[in-house]
Amino acid sequence: MNRDTLRSAQAPLKERYRSEPAAGLVTLRAEGSLADNDVACSVDTGRALVEAGLHPATGGDGSQACSGDMLLQALVACAGVTLRSVAVNRGLDVSGTVRAEGDLDFRGTLGVDRDTPVGFREIRLRFDLESDASEQDLEGLIATTERYCVVLQTLAHAPALSVRRE
Repeated sequence: MNRDTLRSAQAPLKERYRSEPAAGLVTLRAEGSLADNDVACSVDTGRALVEAGLHPATGGDGSQACSGDMLLQALVACAGVTLRSVAVNRGLDVSGTVRAEGDLDFRGTLGVDRDTPVGFREIRLRFDLESDASEQDLEGLIATTERYCVVLQTLAHAPALSVRRE
């Protein structure tokens, strides 16, 4: 996709969201089906069915996707798409890789130590970029990506979260 095509696709959306702020609020949904005979949950991504299960550090055999890995993958995907969108809009030719890694202490997840937090303690997002753009342009690209990456901002500023049984 080139800059003109992207801008053409986004311009009417931006105008609508400016004139009708409520139109910019969209509810995204995800659904999973619990396995009958396994410790697993199948999630329909809209493109494929992903079966998530236990990480080997919690007793899984590694044959199923780990939800922690999926969280990092979502971060990489969102950051990568955001970076490409900003680069295209700015006319920057950029390629490379996006990597995320996170540290978990499974003693918390398994209830071995109640004082050990459950969840990621730290997540690191890294961009290895190839470009003839200036250092200033690349720094601006990363800063803008950080500002507009939905998954990154959600992790950085936790939203209100509710849990209930229906």
